Amino acid sequence: MKIDLIALSFILVLIPSIITYKLKIGIEKEILKNSIRALLQLTALGFILGFLFKIKNPLFYIPVVLFMLLYSSYIAQKRTKYSYKASFFTLSLSSIIILSILIVFHIISLKPNEFIPIAGMIIGNALNTYTLTIERLKREIELQKELIEAFIAIGAKYSDALKIMQREAIKTALIPVNNMLQTIGVVAIPGITTGMLLAGASPLTAVSYQIVIIYMLVSINLFSSLFGSYFFISQKVK
Repeated sequence: MKIDLIALSFILVLIPSIITYKLKIGIEKEILKNSIRALLQLTALGFILGFLFKIKNPLFYIPVVLFMLLYSSYIAQKRTKYSYKASFFTLSLSSIIILSILIVFHIISLKPNEFIPIAGMIIGNALNTYTLTIERLKREIELQKELIEAFIAIGAKYSDALKIMQREAIKTALIPVNNMLQTIGVVAIPGITTGMLLAGASPLTAVSYQIVIIYMLVSINLFSSLFGSYFFISQKVK
């Protein structure tokens, strides 16, 4: 572990912390605390992955993915103030579908050095999109009360009005991935490509893996937004 490199890079955290303190924005403590937390979490992750990558039997490391799902569901519930069960089902169902496709088509294998990082990437993106979708849906329902009342007044179902808001929520939640698809390779060189290039891989090999990741993210974002909004609406119309 390159401690000197990490110590020097911490300057990139100190500068924003000092600026936010001087401007009285009030988030400098949060930045420092979360940066140290990220350091500890990633250091722990490095040791844990070093151990897990030596395990050959999937039965011993698949529970790690279950823990990721449980913890992500907790974070989703905490952010959205919405059902933990719905969060868990959405993240699990979305992740299982994408992981199954990747494994069935031999895009990745069940080797821990492939399965665990990809699963973590999938679950992390599913979490972000899910929370964006639920927050947008809650906001739409709050702001569009008159539209909902108008729908009910003309004899339409409450669920019909919610479906309009569902479409808007999904569209909004997919804006980041759409922006990424438009700018990747032109404006931004993404993380997987950068990491592989730094590790000495050929540019075309690095780009090939990145394309797989990007297409994977398109699906996981859609599924998590779709399933999350369906669970939310189904509970609302009960």
